[in-house]
Amino acid sequence: MKKTALITGASSGIGFELAKIFAREGNDLVLVARNVSKLQELKNSLEKEFSIKAFIIAKDLSKIDSAQEVYNELKNKSIVIDYLINNAGFGDFGMFTDTNWKKEEEMIQLNITTLTQFTKLFLKDMVLQKKGKIMNVASTAAFQPGPTMAVYYATKSYVLHFSEAIDNEVRDKGITVTALCPGATESGFQDAADMNESKLVKGRKLPTSKEVAEYGFRAMMKGKRVAIHGLFNSIMANSIRFTPRALTVKLVRLIQDK
Repeated sequence: MKKTALITGASSGIGFELAKIFAREGNDLVLVARNVSKLQELKNSLEKEFSIKAFIIAKDLSKIDSAQEVYNELKNKSIVIDYLINNAGFGDFGMFTDTNWKKEEEMIQLNITTLTQFTKLFLKDMVLQKKGKIMNVASTAAFQPGPTMAVYYATKSYVLHFSEAIDNEVRDKGITVTALCPGATESGFQDAADMNESKLVKGRKLPTSKEVAEYGFRAMMKGKRVAIHGLFNSIMANSIRFTPRALTVKLVRLIQDK
């Protein structure tokens, strides 16, 4: 019997590549994003190539209760979710005093509140089913404060810690929760965050969304709790534990500034 994966932010980047991977592995899909034309194009392509079924929901997940609306729609259609991939999210670059509050408010809603509500809703069903897997896309930003991207780093720290705690609560019930922590990745993220001039990404050859998605898929299927993509990223993330916090903040600022 085919399983079904719900993927948020499926119209581009890591979410787009994850949709292709889950379809390749024979899973049906629920694809959620704002851009209905891109979702329809992806649905048609995956159904034709992999003989799976894809159901699309065009939804702005930065809006209050959008996760509940998606959940209700799937319940009404009797679609059971076996894999939940909370991938949708965005960042913003700049000094906190200069950045736009409306954008940050939507970032917090999407990166934290919607992700948490999706997890709450579908995890309860997974507990009843005694099976299921969740992947929450965090970031290497989750391991330290981030001057010039203060709110984004803070939201990803929440995702990491939340995911680790929930995994501990439900692992004995046959469910795993994976926090995928990619570093800077070749995707539309930098454009959306206005950070193409940051030293963190400018002039660097970044891993592709496909590479990160393949790694994340394998980590999720193995039930890995925290999955940091790339050896360098893993070393840097773990070295934070041995670095004075004041120095860590200064280094992040130095690496990330224009």
